[in-house]
Amino acid sequence: MKYLGIDWGKARIGLAVGDNVVKIATPLKVVGSIGGILQVIKEEEINKIILGMPIKMQKSKIKMQNEFINFLRIIKNKVNIPIHLFDERLTSKAADALAGDKKTKAPRDALAAMIILQSYLDKVCTVAESKLPSVDN
Repeated sequence: MKYLGIDWGKARIGLAVGDNVVKIATPLKVVGSIGGILQVIKEEEINKIILGMPIKMQKSKIKMQNEFINFLRIIKNKVNIPIHLFDERLTSKAADALAGDKKTKAPRDALAAMIILQSYLDKVCTVAESKLPSVDN
């Protein structure tokens, strides 16, 4: 299964890709519109979207709640693949730290999308592995 991680913003939308085999997210690019997302979904043959949901540290919804919900509605109407919301708290700070590394060439928003997707993949893998039967010596 191929995943698309999305870091939504009013002006820029960061994208990252990953799969359930390698389980490593990679920053892809930054787009400015839903059309750019749809193009990536088609080109990369995406099966599931992991959309970072902006939440304040106090777990209250941010000021841009209406814009985010509108974005989510539009995406849901344009694609026929599952969309999972994932808490994106602190991903921008982590992306800033990565972007400060001179070896990192990816744009900040794509790095944030990568962090969202990698966090999701790590959580899914941990949950899946915890359900595996164990063998005691």
